[in-house]
Amino acid sequence: MTAELVRGQNHTLPQTRLEIRVSAGSPVVAGATLGDERGTVRGAEWIAHPASHRVPGLEVSRQAAADHRLAVDLDALPAEVHRVTVVLALPVGAGRPVSFGAVAAPFVAVTGLDGTEIATFTLTGLDTESAVSALELYRRQGAWKVRAVGQGYAAGLAGLFADQGVAEAAETAAAIQEAVASGLARSVTPPPRTTEGERVRHPAGPAAAGAQAPAPPVPEAQPAEPLGDPASARTEAPGGGPIDYAHPRRQTSAPPPPPPTAPPAAPGQPARPVAGDATGWSMDERLYNQIWGMFEDLARAVAAYRSAVDFAESRMDQELDRALSDPRNRIGGAGDRAREAARAKRDELTGRAREALERDLAQLAAESAVVEPALPAAYAGWDNPVWHAYRVPMEIPMALRLGDLRLGEAPDLRIPLLVRLPLERGIWIDSGRTASEAAASTTGDQLRGLAVETAVTLAARLLAVYPAGEFSVHVVDPAGSAAGQLSPLVGSGVLAGPPAAGAEGVASVLAHLTRRVDLVQMAIRAGAADALPPDLDTGEHLLIVNDFPHGFDDRAVTQLRYLADEGPSVGVHLLMVADREDARAYGPVLDPLWRSLLRITPVADDHLADPWVGHAWTYEPLRTPQGSRVLEQVLALVAEARRGGRR
Repeated sequence: MTAELVRGQNHTLPQTRLEIRVSAGSPVVAGATLGDERGTVRGAEWIAHPASHRVPGLEVSRQAAADHRLAVDLDALPAEVHRVTVVLALPVGAGRPVSFGAVAAPFVAVTGLDGTEIATFTLTGLDTESAVSALELYRRQGAWKVRAVGQGYAAGLAGLFADQGVAEAAETAAAIQEAVASGLARSVTPPPRTTEGERVRHPAGPAAAGAQAPAPPVPEAQPAEPLGDPASARTEAPGGGPIDYAHPRRQTSAPPPPPPTAPPAAPGQPARPVAGDATGWSMDERLYNQIWGMFEDLARAVAAYRSAVDFAESRMDQELDRALSDPRNRIGGAGDRAREAARAKRDELTGRAREALERDLAQLAAESAVVEPALPAAYAGWDNPVWHAYRVPMEIPMALRLGDLRLGEAPDLRIPLLVRLPLERGIWIDSGRTASEAAASTTGDQLRGLAVETAVTLAARLLAVYPAGEFSVHVVDPAGSAAGQLSPLVGSGVLAGPPAAGAEGVASVLAHLTRRVDLVQMAIRAGAADALPPDLDTGEHLLIVNDFPHGFDDRAVTQLRYLADEGPSVGVHLLMVADREDARAYGPVLDPLWRSLLRITPVADDHLADPWVGHAWTYEPLRTPQGSRVLEQVLALVAEARRGGRR
């Protein structure tokens, strides 16, 4: 059965030797790019196009045409290739269409060598774009899948190649168009269109029947807070600008594939989940990439389900409108039969969608069950036994777990929310009342207390994952209102100093950290890092600010904004506990501050936005188990290591 995909859905490929057929109402240039595990195209030699129509495992058409056939042999691809992206572009020239909005929607089909269709995709909704990533074949847990992408680029091939990491994107795009225009590729007359009886194409098919969902998140929508940095995700924001979730200081060369750790599953059975079953230079990086792969799969699965349900409802409404447009059918048995038939079809489609979703969720739940116990301390929840064997590390991990993410369709399945280290932006724990059910059942005082507790646990995690003496925590609590919640940090002796109180304490701490940022920045600009004062602590610093803006005058507010903007680049990070309403007197002056911080909540709240698929992910903070002393035990070990380092 052919899977009729809509944008973002995926489908398992039953074979590795394939043919990709493209049909368009106007001549188009068809090509393909090869990407590594991050989707990065390493150079022009990884691009197949009319002027260079063959790369290992892939052959494309040598001309611009209204009909194309691309040959793919996934087994013949280089080992470092994890993605094959089919690219369509309009040839430039006088009299030619300048955007896909001016031509018929292209149709793409993935078939076997015998012509049997495996999956199809109609690229609807294009407007000003002159190039588009149509389909993506990608490797997931040793199996290949096809994903309907439909990502358009108004900047043409140059914008598309730049988004895929091609170093000389504009030059490569110009060379392709020049080859097409100079006669290396020539246009042909489009073939006769098939009759409606030969193929029925739905704008959004009942994808439920086994498809998953639109591609990653991620990672920036307002008012909801954008998600963090899935390592493999590269997408485009609603405003049109690219969002690159790859950490700028990570290696870009291909990491080795994971070693085989489990026998392959039987034919027709889902792959057996294995912890660390992703590419990476270390087990931590493999687990990191696997977690974001799970995040992407859950996003796609739920989006496919929602899309299929919406399609089923829309189809039922259309069928009822057609059946009941005749007044004679509105009463009597004919109308009742039409309603029953339409509802039965709706129920059938939604049932198939639910079955597909349940299969995907079961596989993800099985994967989560083996991944969660294998996580290192930096990625693990406080209830993970790894904390009972905790030792102060010798090096900084690549990421830190801030909490969990979940969706309403899978309330029991939680995906860790990981952020790269060192932190690239500050964090704001919103102590104000939100519209969430959890916040509605909590009083204002309780929310403020939970917000400070969340800040304490985050600070403890940061202290625990850094080597001894390489991370310092400062606290500003002007009114002393958080003394109880701060007691684990104060009592263990891990703070750089007692919590600062009053306006004078606020000014002193801000002046100290502002001076550090200024000195380090000047040293970096002058190339004189060895000229820093000997008493300057060059480690990472975290400033916890409670009850903002109490105790802050205009100068202190300016310094705080400066630390939020300039501090992360030189190792000074901000963790604010605040209710934005308390600072409303400052008006729009503080808007840049709030926008610069990653907003999380002390209770479950669905405020983290996924701009690609439109999900509002529910964030849940990490809590220590009831009655557990794990936080105090970890902080005691950190304090002991810090004292040992000072001797």
